Amino acid sequence: MSSEWSGDMLDRPEMVKAFAAQLRRVLSDQAAFVAAIRRDAEAMWKANPPSEYGSFEAWFRHWKTTSPFAKIQEHIEAAAKLTFELEARYRRNHHDIPEARRAAVEAKQQQALPAAEPEQQARPPARRRTKADEDFLAMLQEGRSA
Repeated sequence: MSSEWSGDMLDRPEMVKAFAAQLRRVLSDQAAFVAAIRRDAEAMWKANPPSEYGSFEAWFRHWKTTSPFAKIQEHIEAAAKLTFELEARYRRNHHDIPEARRAAVEAKQQQALPAAEPEQQARPPARRRTKADEDFLAMLQEGRSA
């Protein structure tokens, strides 16, 4: 099996998680590499400033030489932070949201199914008349005939 990643391998959350973790490790290693180069370059320049430059020009050239290292390091570190966003967005957009939608559709279908049964039984079953009901009805009928 090849150790190279391809986009079609990122079809499951655990694969995306593994990819993001591996990418973070690589980016962290590269950021550490750039930081070491930067640290050495700054120390070397401070310890051995060129004698032909004045103090301001030496500082300015030092800054122009080492500031790109700082920017590169910041960008690599920012890219490493973005791997967490990559992982979270993938999980949310490809798994959490579709599962929530599927659950909502199933819940809606479940609500629709039991609603069909009460429509068939719209009328409550006929109640048996008790003696008190019969007496009341007889009283009403007598009142109408009178």
